[in-house]
Amino acid sequence: MSSPHHDDGTAGPRTDPPQRPLLTLERMLEDLGSTFLAPLAEVPEPTRRVTGVSVYDPLDDMLVSPGLVVLGVGLSEGPDLVGVLREMALGGASALILREPVALEAATAELAGVHGVALLGLTRGASWTQLSSMIYSLLAEPAITSESETIDGLPSGDLFAVANAISSLLDAPVTIEDRNSRVLAFSSRQDEADSPRIETILERQVPEPYLRMLMESGFFERLYSSEEPVYIQLTSDDTEIKGRVAIAVRAGGEILGSIWAAVPETFSPEQMAVFRDVSKVVALHLLRLRAGANVDRRLRADLLSTALEGGDGADYALERLGIDDSPIAVFAAGVLGLRTRKADAAIERQRVADAVVVHLAAVHPAACVALLGDTIFGVLPVQSMEAGEAHALRLADDILARVGRRTPLAMGIGPIVSSSRELLTAREGARRALRVRMEQGDSESSVALFSRVHVEALLLELRDRVAAGKTTVTGPVARLWAHDQVHDTQFIETLRSWLDCMGDVSAAADMLHVHPNTLRYRLRRLAEIGDMDLGDPEARFAAQLLLRIAPELSAPASQE
Repeated sequence: MSSPHHDDGTAGPRTDPPQRPLLTLERMLEDLGSTFLAPLAEVPEPTRRVTGVSVYDPLDDMLVSPGLVVLGVGLSEGPDLVGVLREMALGGASALILREPVALEAATAELAGVHGVALLGLTRGASWTQLSSMIYSLLAEPAITSESETIDGLPSGDLFAVANAISSLLDAPVTIEDRNSRVLAFSSRQDEADSPRIETILERQVPEPYLRMLMESGFFERLYSSEEPVYIQLTSDDTEIKGRVAIAVRAGGEILGSIWAAVPETFSPEQMAVFRDVSKVVALHLLRLRAGANVDRRLRADLLSTALEGGDGADYALERLGIDDSPIAVFAAGVLGLRTRKADAAIERQRVADAVVVHLAAVHPAACVALLGDTIFGVLPVQSMEAGEAHALRLADDILARVGRRTPLAMGIGPIVSSSRELLTAREGARRALRVRMEQGDSESSVALFSRVHVEALLLELRDRVAAGKTTVTGPVARLWAHDQVHDTQFIETLRSWLDCMGDVSAAADMLHVHPNTLRYRLRRLAEIGDMDLGDPEARFAAQLLLRIAPELSAPASQE
């Protein structure tokens, strides 16, 4: 029996990853509800696809792609809004979101309807960062589910649908949270809860004061040690807090998270039984999400790795990643100061990589990021070859400002390339620039362009060759070092200080805390011992180079 053939000429069965169900405007409005969004005018095409999120910047040439949701930060009714609407329509954007309150004119609403762009309002109290993270969570979640795959009649892995179903069963607003009290999904009717719950939804994290109250009361110990729902009623002097019924979500002996319902009083025995049963359904969805996320993460990492090799498969890999043939920048990032166990360090690197993915998805949806080995690599389509470095540097600085506040990061950006065949060059440039930053020993987040640290990268590579024994230190500097070891002199340190001070005897003497005449004497002696002409620029350059690349010479000798 012959193997089936595909359009690309390959033989045999093809196992493509499951296609992601489309996120539509209708579902985005339904899931985010009045907590975040409300239509400012009739939505022209509710079933229109949402593919990404981007922030409007009047000073930046934004690439508008079909299905994009644009966050109109600072936009209001007027000529600017009309111009942006037309620009969004040309690129096929699905929606433009404005900060409420908005006094929208009928003509503007009509224009948006004609162009098929939904005008939505961000509710007061919600931030743009919160909204972009929420939309991205909806975009990312379906990547690992299938419309044809269900668990107890609900789409597999669709936690928002699960939360709404539980809310209907229990007649209470519900959140689903992970072990770190981060909100994974929430139901509608959150306006029926209280201010701590609204803040939890907005921040996607239980507020610190409320979390502290729960911990001090021992509630989490009760919650995670019981297989039954647990009720708690907290009190606050200045805030009305409803009671909560929560249950831990378990898979075997592992706790995956918890479900929380805001209620005026504890549940009836029948509701408690329902709550206990639905926790098992949520466990299945969380396990499905975890398994799918791992598959999706590995797939993207494999595709990105293939693309960065720059070989025959680079074009196909970029196409699968959704990256077009525009100029491309590659960045490499590393976590600074990791001194934990190897397993913990790997978890921390993956956490940071996921945070970079979430951030870039909101501001640069066309980017692709993955953790490859111990390094986070990213591919960034940029505007042009000429402005590419500046564009990539702005994005990197933004990543450091957002993600690097909690965990210090070092980043390197390679040269801008115009074809997939050059991606290996861009990757190596990014890796080398990253190493320069990592070797500097600075605990603060920072970024380096390879074009600015090329010489430093070459010095590090020469140092590697010397350390590996591929190059031996010889000549005047080697003779001086040997003399220092035998006679406990400081000729190497004297030479280094004098060279660093560009031959300024007074400055070098101050650096070494000796009299200038003492320094002049040492210089004459080291010139004799090393057989070195200090007046020869070539000899001075050779000495400076060896002092920087030879490991045994890189640390200053002890002072007498």
